[in-house]
Amino acid sequence: MTKIWNEAGFVSDDPWVIESEDTKAGSNEKAILSLDGFLSAISESDASDLGVLINPADDVMRLGPYLDRIALVAVAFPAFSDGRSFSHASLLRSRLGYEGELRAVGDVLIDQIPLMLRCGVDSFAVTNATAIKRLLEGRLPGISTHYQPAAKPSANINSYSWRRVS
Repeated sequence: MTKIWNEAGFVSDDPWVIESEDTKAGSNEKAILSLDGFLSAISESDASDLGVLINPADDVMRLGPYLDRIALVAVAFPAFSDGRSFSHASLLRSRLGYEGELRAVGDVLIDQIPLMLRCGVDSFAVTNATAIKRLLEGRLPGISTHYQPAAKPSANINSYSWRRVS
């Protein structure tokens, strides 16, 4: 069972559905489309509340001209060993300036959530039983010292092990 979590806790009524050939969004739901499906839909309408799924092999830079029309970007983590979506999240926040909701979907593990948060991810579709249990208990692991700044800066400026001065 998939549960949506953000830093405020679990979300009980999330409207987003990742569309596939077998699954379509209903009347009270919002669709998350594949990158190609999104680009096709955006060219045919002027909708501004669409969701898009970015898979590891997708070119996230193709979203650049449409960021103001995207309500949610879901970055796929198909396996714990595939870190390309960390880069996608960081690019969306830092280079492209995306300010909407950024969601991690797929193999979301409790150990990776703090790192995903630092890359700019702000909601998570969690299916892993251990991750759900620890999030319910409020047991999010953390790292107090960072080697570099990230898309989401640390609340404590002294938490960086070094600081660049320009």
